[in-house]
Amino acid sequence: MAHHPNLDPELRAAIEQSPLPVFDLPSMTYEELDGIRAQINAFLSAAPPADTDVMIEDRHVPGPDGAPDVRVRIYRPAGEVQGRPALYWIHGGGMVIGTPEIDDALMIGYVEQLGCVAVSVDYRLAPEHPHPAPVEDCYAGLVWTAKAAGELGIDPTRLAVGGASAGGGLAAATVLLARDRGGPDVAFQLLICPMLDDRNITPSSHEFAEAVVWDRAANLFGWTALLGDRMGADDVPPYAAPARATDLSGLPPAFIDVGELEVFRDEDLDYALRLSRAGVSTEFHLYAGAFHGSDGMVPDAELSKRARAARVAALKRAYRL
Repeated sequence: MAHHPNLDPELRAAIEQSPLPVFDLPSMTYEELDGIRAQINAFLSAAPPADTDVMIEDRHVPGPDGAPDVRVRIYRPAGEVQGRPALYWIHGGGMVIGTPEIDDALMIGYVEQLGCVAVSVDYRLAPEHPHPAPVEDCYAGLVWTAKAAGELGIDPTRLAVGGASAGGGLAAATVLLARDRGGPDVAFQLLICPMLDDRNITPSSHEFAEAVVWDRAANLFGWTALLGDRMGADDVPPYAAPARATDLSGLPPAFIDVGELEVFRDEDLDYALRLSRAGVSTEFHLYAGAFHGSDGMVPDAELSKRARAARVAALKRAYRL
């Protein structure tokens, strides 16, 4: 595949030297998808433990009504200090793959840099569990986190919800649910290259039929897994695809970023603009030359460092640090 002419030179050099693994999701059967999940889990299990003082604990907490309990992975600084800010985190994976463990290093970094408590939710995946199962799991985990604030040492007035890619879309949807169900109170939303719009009609969703990571076909696969034949229909609710929300007022302040060279570019830009128009204080970053997830895949690039630093700075402001 020829790379886009706008690809950042440092990112280009990195992926030419060490090509990224390719998972052709659209051509997979769902049985093969299980194989990819197993490979990811095996890789994570074989990884050496992180050299950190951050305490990591798994718990099973009440799920949505009539559904199984939900696993959450809790990351806490050493010590028993109360009143810490909190980040409730939702992992990515196109709605079809991923576990909280894929973001262990990221969560440890946030805890070490911000002194916060992080709680990452292991939501059910599509297509076995289509909408509303994933977002309802995410909401149930958020409800538990808010209720357990005292036990976890969390200041409930400084609770942020965040996620990346599909997790960013689920984070936006979870925040919408929290507003519409009267809680929990969310102080901030951190939406990293979020997956927001099942309709796939924006210019960027067509432009990147080929992409370094997560092209149009993969995006259609992910949305179809979540919504089936409803994908793109008029009755898709905003809790499945937050870009469908017609009322964005009353939501917490937001930070949104996205790469120039990805299918989500235009839907993310539009969501940020509509949040601002609805009176929601919103910070938006469009990273020229970046592809989907490039900051995690090429972490030493200057562009990646800038993106990560901007997110930490935004959380510091939200947490009043």
